[in-house]
Amino acid sequence: MGKLTATSVSAAKAPGRYGDGDGLFLLIDKRGGKSWMVRIQKDGRRRDIGLGSAAKVSLKLARERAALTRSQVEAGIDPSAERRKAAGIPTFKQAAALVHAEHKKGWKNGKHQAQWLSTLEAYAFPAFGDVSVANVEAPAVRDALAAIWLQKPETARRLRQRIRTVIDWAVAKGYRETSLPMPVIDKALPRQRDKPKHHAALPHADAPAFLADLRKKETIGRLALEALILTAVRSGDVRGMKWAELDLEAKLWRVPVEDGRGKGGRIHVVPLSDQVIDVLKRAKSHKRGDTDLVFPGVIRGKQLSDNTLRKVGIDMGYPITAHGFRSTFADWVNEQTNFPREVREAALAHVLQNKTEVAYSRTDYLEKRRPMMEAWAAYCLEGSSNNVLRLAL
Repeated sequence: MGKLTATSVSAAKAPGRYGDGDGLFLLIDKRGGKSWMVRIQKDGRRRDIGLGSAAKVSLKLARERAALTRSQVEAGIDPSAERRKAAGIPTFKQAAALVHAEHKKGWKNGKHQAQWLSTLEAYAFPAFGDVSVANVEAPAVRDALAAIWLQKPETARRLRQRIRTVIDWAVAKGYRETSLPMPVIDKALPRQRDKPKHHAALPHADAPAFLADLRKKETIGRLALEALILTAVRSGDVRGMKWAELDLEAKLWRVPVEDGRGKGGRIHVVPLSDQVIDVLKRAKSHKRGDTDLVFPGVIRGKQLSDNTLRKVGIDMGYPITAHGFRSTFADWVNEQTNFPREVREAALAHVLQNKTEVAYSRTDYLEKRRPMMEAWAAYCLEGSSNNVLRLAL
């Protein structure tokens, strides 16, 4: 006969541990929450195994579960694993789908949403997608990573992170007791020797000549690339530019937080120089009634591709990337002007990494960016850094 009664369990309020006998305890936390736990010792090892909330599990049922748990341990059966089986533990593939569904709402970038799951589908699911998420072990994960670790290092690192996310989610959900031993897995993989790949950029001294060549012909792709260069924005921002985002009278462009644009979760307000306004006026001749895109692609209603902008440079004899022009702009600011770093970073819409800077920064330096972008446009189209306004914070 146990020491507790249904009445005493209901009446107990003070935080603490109340023993019933045979290792069964009623636990009451500081907030008054009640739960059951059974303590078992076997082969000199002690385990405390939860049996559920006292709000849902009666004293009688707690005793039955405690007895069953003790019997399972004596028989060499893992009680936690048995409970997971009874609860319907998802496979790794099913768990990944659940994680993706939960997390994608917080991802701004649609491309990232699609790639997150496709990476697992390509490299993890064939290896252990149909295995219970509770039973995915380090050797299987190591082997899946090793298959692409050296050939596709960046993809492999992303795969590693996404597998870990799924497994950690399973731990938090109670589907498994421990996470993967990632340090052990990492040591069992060969060393990656790839170096970070930087976007091919044009030296800023060559920017005026490039713009002169670019303006020899007028296509929607060339106009988009010219706008990108003069505003120093990301390729996706200019390719997704819509007429509704522009205030030509105020010379402003508000890049919204959608479709992977406006990086950092903030609207990026871009001051427009007279040279950019000229590009936009020329782009109006290409305006189509089926879309609000300033630089529409060939396919109806679709944006230009990033490769289209890159191909413009290649066709002109410049093996560079559109994104590389942001580096060209940054180098020009650093080497040819005295505009402060904070103003340059605001123009590039870089997310501040320093927590102190984030805490104290409450401005986007819009009015200080205007003269900088005007000077940059003048340099690109006139080839002169003379009379550049020098600012100091």
